[in-house]
Amino acid sequence: MQKNKTVLIFVLILVLINLYGCSHLRKVQVSPVSSENKSMDASYHYSLGVLLRLDGKLDEATEEMKQALAADPGSSYLATELISLYTEQGDLNSAISLGQETLSKNPESVELHLIMGGLYLNIREYTKAIAEHKKVIELDPNNLVAHLYLGIIFAEEKRFDKSEETFKKMLKIDPDNIMGLYYYGKMLEKAKRFEDAEKMFKKAMSLSPYFEMALFDLAALYEKQEKLDKAIAVYRNYLEINPARINLRVRIAELLMKKKKYEEAQTEFQEVLKIDPDNRDIRVALGLVYYDMKKFDLAAAEFSAILQKNIADDKVRYLLATTYEEKGENKLALEEYRSIAASSELYVNAQIRAAMILRKEGNITEAIALVNRSIKKKTDQIPLYLFLSSLYEETKDAAAAENILQEGLKIAPRDIDLLYALAVVYEKTNRLPDSIKTMEKVLEIDPENAEALNFIGYSYADRGINLEEAEKMISKALTLKPENGYLMDSLGWVNFKKNKLNLAEKYLKQALELLPDEVDIIEHLGDVYVKLKKTKEAREMYDRALKIEPKNSSVQKKLEDLIKPKQ
Repeated sequence: MQKNKTVLIFVLILVLINLYGCSHLRKVQVSPVSSENKSMDASYHYSLGVLLRLDGKLDEATEEMKQALAADPGSSYLATELISLYTEQGDLNSAISLGQETLSKNPESVELHLIMGGLYLNIREYTKAIAEHKKVIELDPNNLVAHLYLGIIFAEEKRFDKSEETFKKMLKIDPDNIMGLYYYGKMLEKAKRFEDAEKMFKKAMSLSPYFEMALFDLAALYEKQEKLDKAIAVYRNYLEINPARINLRVRIAELLMKKKKYEEAQTEFQEVLKIDPDNRDIRVALGLVYYDMKKFDLAAAEFSAILQKNIADDKVRYLLATTYEEKGENKLALEEYRSIAASSELYVNAQIRAAMILRKEGNITEAIALVNRSIKKKTDQIPLYLFLSSLYEETKDAAAAENILQEGLKIAPRDIDLLYALAVVYEKTNRLPDSIKTMEKVLEIDPENAEALNFIGYSYADRGINLEEAEKMISKALTLKPENGYLMDSLGWVNFKKNKLNLAEKYLKQALELLPDEVDIIEHLGDVYVKLKKTKEAREMYDRALKIEPKNSSVQKKLEDLIKPKQ
């Protein structure tokens, strides 16, 4: 991977400048070894090295080029070729060492200074890279390559003023240099000067409508600003020039989906399928469009057609199952979920979804059995243990819930989700010491776990014990998640228990603003109003809670007590 990165940074920019620039661009100009003024040995090894390089045998080509340079050690051209080979193989140390040695013999070589600047840029030695490119400009003031590199490096360092100054100098030399305009636009985008960046990209595209780098960056700039219609327009304009570009139609469709323009997205995908009818990814995308449009029959048909060609496509099978589930065809959904192999990365999710269907249908015993079978196949999958525990809790089998969580902890003793779930089981079965001890293990692993801090703090507050410690823990949780309504409720509740009613009212009101339909918070605020003797406000709160949960017996009792005539 380092080799590829090196080639891209060191070679590609020069190639692009040559392709998109004008006659002012200075590129390395060298002549092959001439038999008239170089030894026959150097010529022989050089020619063999070139042939080996073309054949992709870089190690052998490097050895031949070394021998050519040994035969003619004064040749800066041969040194340059060997530096290029080192660079292509990712051996930057050798490339830099040889470059420094060669440059010491040819200190006025523009080409060598450019090469060294590129090499230093690769290893992010920006100070040395800048010095090399400045030397190039000193030797050759109109060298556009050096200006371009300098502008890019300054932008990378976020020295935007220096970068802009450099690009302006470059464009003064060649106002229509496309790469200069493009990278100037990239710098302006990085500096968050989006309107100026847009102008640069547009100018580059006006000079070359086929310049895809500018096109894609202009569209991406619009996307970053949520100007999706403009991004779509850029892609559509290019499609008029090159209608076969499938990737652009796909991107347009994705943006249309983001705008919830599903029918237009559907049209784009269908256009792609006219060009490439067997494109699996596009068919999946089209199926998802149908799904989002709630055209579940069409979605199911699309996914089924893909599966007919590849029955092992678990992703599509999972999508088909979820589509059947949305259609209410639970039997078909279950068949598809159960058909997903245990080797698939979707297996765990599929089995949990299948168990959820069974639970929804009232077959919780079968759901439990299914998850147990799944655990036997995938003993290391923590989500299965967590979900099975929740099923046991629904059946009021706290012992089974505890046991399965303990089984999971044997595999992953420091898993926070398992520990948290176990603490909740202990709390629900009135085993507060065990609950607190388990949640403290969570905090040993993650001292800034806001949920664990709140759990312990609220557990204390609700029981009216350790109130000072409770307040400290809840306050710490709130510093970690200051906009969390549940934490704000806990802080209000601990103040209620400390009889600091005004503070309790303040925090509970803030909590209710964040979570206006949370019954527990509404009830807590009603309790505060009762203690403050604000009967009207308390009644309003209890009425509000019962509108959300009409069968809430706790709130019903409080409201009855509030309106009951005093004896």
